[in-house]
Amino acid sequence: MTLNEIKTAVDAGNRVHWVNSGYVVTRDVLGQYLITFTRNGSAIGLTSRDGTHLNGKPDEFFITESAEVLQ
Repeated sequence: MTLNEIKTAVDAGNRVHWVNSGYVVTRDVLGQYLITFTRNGSAIGLTSRDGTHLNGKPDEFFITESAEVLQ
């Protein structure tokens, strides 16, 4: 997925993951897109500080249905 595809999917309410279902891409109240590890709440930015380079490879991001997500 491209950066724009990820942002659009998150903004549309889709559940976007990075690498595996334990990492979820979210948008916080400040409008920042984050990759959060659901087990401990640790997070990094979706992109590098310049806002253009993904913190991960585009093919590592995917969308799942809510029922598919491991709790």
